[in-house]
Amino acid sequence: MIIMNMKEFIHRGLLLAVVFLLLGALSIHAGVGDLITKQVTVKLDFAGSLPYCISSSEKYRITNLKVVGEINGTDLGFIREMAGFNNWEETDGKLTILDLSETKIVKGGSSYLFNSEDHRGWENGYYPTSNDCLPLYVFYGCWRLESLSLPSSITSIEEYALCGCMHLESLTIPEGLISIGERAFEGCSSLTNISIPSSVTSIGEHAFGDCRGLKSIVLPSSITTIEYGAFYGCSRLENIYSYMESLPKLGEALFTFCNSKECTVYVPKGTYENYRQSEFGYFENIVEFDATGIDKVNTSTNAKEVSRYSVNGQRLSSPAKGLNIVKYSDGSVKKVAIQ
Repeated sequence: MIIMNMKEFIHRGLLLAVVFLLLGALSIHAGVGDLITKQVTVKLDFAGSLPYCISSSEKYRITNLKVVGEINGTDLGFIREMAGFNNWEETDGKLTILDLSETKIVKGGSSYLFNSEDHRGWENGYYPTSNDCLPLYVFYGCWRLESLSLPSSITSIEEYALCGCMHLESLTIPEGLISIGERAFEGCSSLTNISIPSSVTSIGEHAFGDCRGLKSIVLPSSITTIEYGAFYGCSRLENIYSYMESLPKLGEALFTFCNSKECTVYVPKGTYENYRQSEFGYFENIVEFDATGIDKVNTSTNAKEVSRYSVNGQRLSSPAKGLNIVKYSDGSVKKVAIQ
């Protein structure tokens, strides 16, 4: 009888163990299933209110977020936590897609970051926001981010703003931006194409350093300064389209460790020699093209449009009124007038 009871006890114990294992597995799957993958749109009544609009139970489950309205340091700090990084430690945040295109960054709120060893922030390592500026270190190390649309009103991107966002594949930089700071996008190794807005005048040191997945860069005619090593280590570059008829102030080592043999630099007609004698002379292939769009005439009836630009080099998502430069799948380029 005692033996039977012991067997029964062991049997029941094994059953309980199996049940607990199953419940554990289910809880793991439930945790994954609980992720909120559909875009969550939050419209703020005032800056600093985002933490009150998203519950603690949702905070680390949202993967796709759009924010509308004014935001300050309080909101940006909360978004950092959602994106998996708080100060210098990882969080459980799962945010991968972030749309801030309809926000406006304003001064105020709490510090979005604290670093007692870095005194470039305000008052012993505290970091505040200022109007229309994507601030220092704001998304530094938020490696989970894959897609980011920046606020349409920003005029500057400060140092290290997106440094180390290694999984960032899609980036929308708005027209109206004037400056890109030192190491702003350094180490964003999943970016493949960058079209600098036609409003930008300066690109800081190592701004796109070690963006090793970068294949194509468009540089507008508005640029007046490109600092030291801005594209250092972009080893997979294939094309650089420059619309700068007058070369800006160029720092040294702009393209060190880029592929000097495989990358082609397209420059405005009549500027070949100036480019060859500048930092762009690092590349063996420099080709002149007509910045108004007529370089090759498209003759293939099967060719498909692959990209479209304005005359100042800004990439267009759809036909825009005026002169458009259209690239086709057969490698040809055509000027198209849109009424």
